[in-house]
Amino acid sequence: MATFLLLRTVPLTPDACFARLTDWSRHGERVPFTRVSAARGSGRATGDVILARTTLGPLGFDDPMEIVTFEPPDAGRAGLCRLEKRGRVVRGWAEFRVRPASGNVGGAQAIWVEEIRVRGLPAVFDPLVAGVARLVFGRVLQALLS
Repeated sequence: MATFLLLRTVPLTPDACFARLTDWSRHGERVPFTRVSAARGSGRATGDVILARTTLGPLGFDDPMEIVTFEPPDAGRAGLCRLEKRGRVVRGWAEFRVRPASGNVGGAQAIWVEEIRVRGLPAVFDPLVAGVARLVFGRVLQALLS
């Protein structure tokens, strides 16, 4: 599996940072040919399903992700949203964690960790997949938190 980690410190409250990270429709704004939406539920609770639909002309695939943990930050507790990828093409998981920024700087720290397996793609390509994912999702994260 390809694994990547993204880390950003932003001048947002942890609540605002978590709300932006879990604004699913905005995730698709920076990923070419992809739309993201809540397919079951509001997208803000355990058991809800988020669907990323990627299309290029007549070709396309779905990346359904079930929210298995949805805990917004609370006083003294970091926020966590964990998604399990349940698709036929893309498998793995993703986690979004939000905590107060360390030190006296204020703001929040956002952490995006993801493990991806693409069906039919040999493990020898994992470093390439991780690199591309880090680049693409780094842009998504920057846009979400700006």
